[in-house]
Amino acid sequence: MNILLIEDEQRVADFIRRGLKAEGWMVEHASEGEQGLDYMESRDFDVVVLDLMLPGISGTDVCKRMRARGIRTPVLMLTALDTTDERVAGLRAGADDYLPKPFDFDELMARIEALERRYCSYARGKSGRCELAYQGVVFDKSALRLSIDGVEVDLSAKERDLIAFLLSNQSKVLSRERILNAIWSSQEDPMTNVVDVYIGRLRKKLGHYGDKIATVRGAGYRFD
Repeated sequence: MNILLIEDEQRVADFIRRGLKAEGWMVEHASEGEQGLDYMESRDFDVVVLDLMLPGISGTDVCKRMRARGIRTPVLMLTALDTTDERVAGLRAGADDYLPKPFDFDELMARIEALERRYCSYARGKSGRCELAYQGVVFDKSALRLSIDGVEVDLSAKERDLIAFLLSNQSKVLSRERILNAIWSSQEDPMTNVVDVYIGRLRKKLGHYGDKIATVRGAGYRFD
């Protein structure tokens, strides 16, 4: 699952990122509402975890703007102001669910999973099967399986994350730094070549589709 976390408190953001990444999910972090909106315009996410109280524009305004732009990604609002008025305002602005702070991490995960299931079911049909696909390349997000022309391909956890990230952002140029942040977070040195190594591995496993991962000189990679 690819999650966008918009949270300005670094301690809280680090706690959430570590926990979600431990579950095998990809997490991109924005510390301000405008930055989060920029991320949503340039790539796809399964769920947005959005703090209500942000510097600049509030979480409520972020919801209003993303819905006005036609972004339908489900939103889980985090709020320290657990009042009926605040909840109603957030839901009316376009949030799908809310969770008051402080929260239990298991409940956070359960609510994210529930939002993703509902959105998947709506977007993909009543079966709830959620897939990312390009021609014969199909990644089942629920089962975490990649198939090439109907044949299942064995992938490591990071390779699964990488193909899901690329398929979620088809035709978009993704810098090495963006890929590093989404897949490895801050666990790797930004000067490492781990992204290039994994791109090479993935190209081999994709067979004749491998050349669809294009190198954009000076910019990064694009699944085209």
